[in-house]
Amino acid sequence: MDALVEEAAKKAAVAWVSVGGRPATLLWCAWLGGALLVVSGEGEQAAPGLAEAASAEVSLRGDHGGRIVTFPAEVTRVAPADEAWAELVPQLAGKRLNGAGGAEDLARRWAERCVVSRLTPSGGTAELPDDDQSAPPRPTPATRIPRRPFRLHKVRGATRDPRR
Repeated sequence: MDALVEEAAKKAAVAWVSVGGRPATLLWCAWLGGALLVVSGEGEQAAPGLAEAASAEVSLRGDHGGRIVTFPAEVTRVAPADEAWAELVPQLAGKRLNGAGGAEDLARRWAERCVVSRLTPSGGTAELPDDDQSAPPRPTPATRIPRRPFRLHKVRGATRDPRR
């Protein structure tokens, strides 16, 4: 495994994950057992296509906030019946911020409704681009109409001299 990938992944709390040519999605993750673990599904983060994928492209950021490495990853599912589940999922649940309930409750809920995916680096890294890779924001239904500002009284003559 590439030393840069391992070091960046150990420090990562989030990763940009792209599956099947889709735009990358920012996902919460944790480095456990030599792979990034990602939980997706009902009540957790949306990871379009990850549960069915065999491979993905993962980008990690450095301490400065910019991307430092992009690598291909093999995607496997960790099933509740696997022995890896008993080893990794309690640790993963302990790292979950703002989870409803304790680690045991999270693990039970994940077993019933979610998919735990293991993203194992499959060797090599991608060349980082020279340009800034900026793009316009994606369309979203998460919009609202702003309210009119609240005023206690009507503001009169803002240009008037206050000494008069």
